[in-house]
Order: sequence, then C-alpha cells, then structure tokens
Amino acid sequence: MQMIEISKTDQLDYQTNEAYKSLRTNIQFSGEDMKVIAITSCMPNEGKSSISMNLALSLAEASKRVLYIDADMRKSVLVGRYKMSHANFGLSHYLSGQQKLEDVLAQTNVNRLNMIVAGPIPPNPSELLVGKRFAELIRAAKATYDYIIIDTPPVGAIIDSVIVAKQCDGIAMVIAADEVSYKFAQKAKAQLEVAGCKIIGAILNKVDMRRNSRYGRKYDKYYKRYYGSYYGAGYSGKEEE
Repeated sequence: MQMIEISKTDQLDYQTNEAYKSLRTNIQFSGEDMKVIAITSCMPNEGKSSISMNLALSLAEASKRVLYIDADMRKSVLVGRYKMSHANFGLSHYLSGQQKLEDVLAQTNVNRLNMIVAGPIPPNPSELLVGKRFAELIRAAKATYDYIIIDTPPVGAIIDSVIVAKQCDGIAMVIAADEVSYKFAQKAKAQLEVAGCKIIGAILNKVDMRRNSRYGRKYDKYYKRYYGSYYGAGYSGKEEE
C-alpha cells in the first residue's frame, strides 16, 4: 500500500464546519446500507471535489473507516489542490489492469482515511468505469470500510458519474447557488433517475450569507454574536467552495 501525505486541507470557518457535520449526520442517519456515496454536480467548478474531500475528512474525524476514490479521471484537481505527495499509482492504473488493488490503495496521514487517486488520464474513462474491475473494487471496499466517498465528473457534461452511481448506494448532487438554472438542474437530476441512480439529496454550495435574504444579514449577525469566538479574524460569511 502506498503512503500519501496530505500537506494542505481547506481552512473551514465555524459555519462551514458545522455544515459538514450536518451533512455527515444526515448520511449516517440514512441507514446502514448507505455506505457507498458518489458526489457529482451539474457542471464544472461547483465545488464537488472540495465537498467530497471534506465530507470524507469529517467522517474519518468521527472515527469511521473511510475510503476516498477520485473517479474524476478526466480532470482531477485533488492531488494539486491538497498538495499530495507520493501518489504514484491511481484508479486508471487499476481499471486498465496495470496494477493490483493493493498497489493503488493509499494510506494517508489522516487517521482512518485511505484513498485512491485518479491516476493518469486514460483515453477511455467511461469504458474503464463500466468494466468489471470497478465493480470488484466497490465490493472489496464495502467489506473493509464504513464509508466509500467517490468524487465523480459533472453529470451535465459526461456520463461517467451515472456509470459510477450504478455501483453506489446513493449519489448526491452539488449545486452552486446562483450559478445553475432550475431547468439545467432538473435535467441533470432526470438523467440520474432514468439511469436508475438513487439520489439521496442535493448540497447547496457557494451561498453568500451576507445577502439580504432569509439567510442574510440577520442570520449572520446572530452567528457572530453567539459564536464569534469560533470564527477568527478571517471569517467572511461566505461558504467555502
């Protein structure tokens, strides 16, 4: 097994950290059969990779054995964003038959968190994901881990996330506030439903808490008044990506 050093993690303010705890709790109360969860979005840059990674970290923090799989083999940002070192082999190596599962699995410097990074970009990601090796990977992981979190490409762009979701217990959609139209989100949701994927919910991201709305300034002032000591000087009131 490889050893990956995660040198950088997202610096979360109090509200964002509480939001991840709430997301973690919702997943834990979804039932013991909800172990393999895919995360997708409607389009690129909605923050799905950050959310899937922080969800995995939050579950590991809650003493759960977690496997994080980066299945966005076309445009992975994970290794660069979190400054991961020694990630020599990844998912594309395993799915193409170049490496065994134990060779692409990686232990991290985060307790109870193991990973499989995406690996080099293959010429045929969809064909690799639909093959039997991915299904075998999921079956083996379910016998070892409490949760498997899988980052997948945007469902509105390519079919990969639908293929992955068919091997999962559920899929969650990340939707960036004020960036995705209702019609486009409904189209992405319908695509998952037609494929028979179980949608466990949507995660609203990039919410500006400073705006005059239901969750606007009054809400922000309330949190600053009662939880101000937790925020620190860098708090802006805006959700992390």
